[in-house]
Amino acid sequence: MLELELLRDDYAVCRLPAGSPAPQALLAQAGKGDVISVTWTPDEVSILCPAACAPDGASVETPWRCFRVAGPVDLALTGILASIVSPLADARVNIFAFSTFDTDYLLVPSVRLSEAITALTAAGHRVSS
Repeated sequence: MLELELLRDDYAVCRLPAGSPAPQALLAQAGKGDVISVTWTPDEVSILCPAACAPDGASVETPWRCFRVAGPVDLALTGILASIVSPLADARVNIFAFSTFDTDYLLVPSVRLSEAITALTAAGHRVSS
């Protein structure tokens, strides 16, 4: 099935008010090897980042652990996220997913990490760290 890499740090899922700029401290961290995603919508600014980088003043949910699908993944492929999300849903592990041009990422609560790994490997996926 898929090769999933478990990233090393705890991650945070953060929310800032709509129209907020990306926090300067977070921008300074970009490009240093961590996965950081900032998404602006009309309703919010959503940030996924290492927990240690969570911006001041944001609503923060932590700790989460982050899996990266080994990529790059062909954009024409279908069912990539479904093959990961379905076994986690069956195991009642909540998720937060996001995608980039090259691959997909999936966060699970740190307290559910062992259950998530068990469900993913039972579904035939390989998990490495």
